[in-house]
Amino acid sequence: MRMWAFSLRNGKEIVRDPLSLVFGVGFPVVLIGLFSWMQRSIAGMPADTFGIENFAPGMAVFGLSFLSLFLGMLLANDQQSAFLTRLFASPMQGMDYIGGYTVALLPVALMQSAVCFLFAVLLGFPLRISLLWVFVVMVPVALLFIACGLLLGGLLSSNQVGGVASILVNVAALLSGTWFSLDLIGGTFATICRWLPFSHAVDAVKLAAGGEIGAVLPHVLWVLGYAAVLYVAAIAVFKRRMKQS
Repeated sequence: MRMWAFSLRNGKEIVRDPLSLVFGVGFPVVLIGLFSWMQRSIAGMPADTFGIENFAPGMAVFGLSFLSLFLGMLLANDQQSAFLTRLFASPMQGMDYIGGYTVALLPVALMQSAVCFLFAVLLGFPLRISLLWVFVVMVPVALLFIACGLLLGGLLSSNQVGGVASILVNVAALLSGTWFSLDLIGGTFATICRWLPFSHAVDAVKLAAGGEIGAVLPHVLWVLGYAAVLYVAAIAVFKRRMKQS
């Protein structure tokens, strides 16, 4: 009950900042529309460069990366305002704090994903029953970026989180294969990208949207592995903060 009550408070704080929600949902949608128009307008562009079936899943994952920025700022502000310090005197445990922030952001993540794919369908993305699996796959992807936000917000001040989280958003986009296929580059760069979770997140969403459910699991496990490590690190940071307060 402590965790649920805390998650309701965090949900209200998120709703009080509608500009961030509009940006997190709207920016990927604008990019989907822009590059879909470029794909149709530029003569000679290969069909798979910014084709809606390849580009929309990557944009949906890119949209979720902003969760790290929003949550990191919320958590850092809570620490700066001494709100968390007062809560540390309550019976709440480290898991209650982590769960409270996570539960509050999961509906936001699913809403972002729904808006991205609804817009993509309007632009020609195939409407299949397999799209329902996309929302299942989006949950571990969201957990990955939520865990990043928890760790950044726990370690950094509100002035530091914005810059570091912005770097994370750009790294996630560049190293995930969202803008270009990693197979086109190959070599050491592609190998490094495959060791990170971002390309696996995009691949999992693409496969789920295409109905290749059997091929999704290895990518999802890779994402969940990174998310688990980040959550353990975030919990350790919270416990250290609680002892120091």
